[in-house]
This record gives sequence, C-alpha cells and structure tokens, in this order.
Amino acid sequence: MHAATHQTQRGRGPSQTVDSLKIPEALLKISTVIAVTGLSESSIRRKMAAGDFPLPVRDGLRCTRWIAAEVQAWLRARQAQRDAA
Repeated sequence: MHAATHQTQRGRGPSQTVDSLKIPEALLKISTVIAVTGLSESSIRRKMAAGDFPLPVRDGLRCTRWIAAEVQAWLRARQAQRDAA
C-alpha cells in the first residue's frame, strides 16, 4: 500500500492519491483535484462559477467530490487548446 494512503488530513480518514485517476468513476477530493490540475482551490471554484471546470457531485451535506473522468476530460481539453494554438 502506498504510504500516502495512511496519512490523514484534518482527521478525516485516509488521504487520496492521484492513483485514483485510474478509476474513471472515482470521486476525487479537492486536494486530489488540486494536485492533478496544479490549480488552487480558489481558482477551481472561480472556473466552476464561470462554467470552465466540471462541477462536483454532492456526497453528503458538507462533502463534494469530482468525478475523475470529468477532471481528466478537462485536462485533455486544455491540452487540445494548447496544441491548436
């Protein structure tokens, strides 16, 4: 097991690694989305508000998660935009 899976963040259970992206249906924590995209949380939220980033799904009253396949699709679209320029 990867060492990072044993760490906890703010006492909320095991942390999530970027290996979660290997499962298209995986629900990603904000910390994983930040690690994968290189964006800050505030940048992600601004892009969501502007319709330029996938919206999360609700996973409880105070919990949101992003679908891994949607985040990957966003990353691929960014790369395609760069390559087209």
